[in-house]
Amino acid sequence: MKRTIVVTGGSRGIGRALCKAFAAPGVHIFFNFHSLEQAGKETAEYISAAGAIPGRFRVNVADSEEVADFFKTIIDTTGRIDVLINNAGISRDNLLARMKESDWDDVVAVNLKGAFNCTKAAIRTMMKQKYGRIINITSISGVSGNAGQANYSAAKAGIIGLTKSTARELASRGITANAIAPGFIETDMTAELPKATKDAIMAQIPAGRPGAPEDVAGVAVFLASEAAAYITGQVIHVNGGLYI
Repeated sequence: MKRTIVVTGGSRGIGRALCKAFAAPGVHIFFNFHSLEQAGKETAEYISAAGAIPGRFRVNVADSEEVADFFKTIIDTTGRIDVLINNAGISRDNLLARMKESDWDDVVAVNLKGAFNCTKAAIRTMMKQKYGRIINITSISGVSGNAGQANYSAAKAGIIGLTKSTARELASRGITANAIAPGFIETDMTAELPKATKDAIMAQIPAGRPGAPEDVAGVAVFLASEAAAYITGQVIHVNGGLYI
């Protein structure tokens, strides 16, 4: 049986690495992007090159109607959803005293409500199948907190709570739900950080290097496999020892 994989925020960074890691002949990989059309095309090309079948859609995960249409298309195409990876996220960093309400609302809407919208849209099909793997990408910031990221940290902490509740509700249906908490990963988002900030973070990483998107994707592949069938409700840290 060829699986159907759904990755939100799949156009670049960790999302692209996830799409590439799951790409195999005959596998359907549906992913969304919000604004980066060219990056989405490039990800689709990587998927096709591996023999998988890409499904590329512009979807705002914070919009429940757009999400419902996205998942309806998936079900109409393949009839199943085997793996859902909630990866879509944005950041609007600022100190709490200076943070605009709109920056709080936008980050929580995409990062947390988006994961809720997509999980809710996928689980009915997974429940009928009596099988599913839900993997939520949280962050080290959602566990330890981070100055200047009250909105991002709160949303990512919320994802952990969502993961644990989902795991408890759906375990009896053959569905697992786990979270991955990346640390300092080399992506376009972290590339924008000042050098002094990056140097300060690097000094705290016992492994002595930043993570790569592929480090996160490898854990996701394991959690989606049958080897992880008895693992649910867990947060797997991928951070080189930055948070222990």
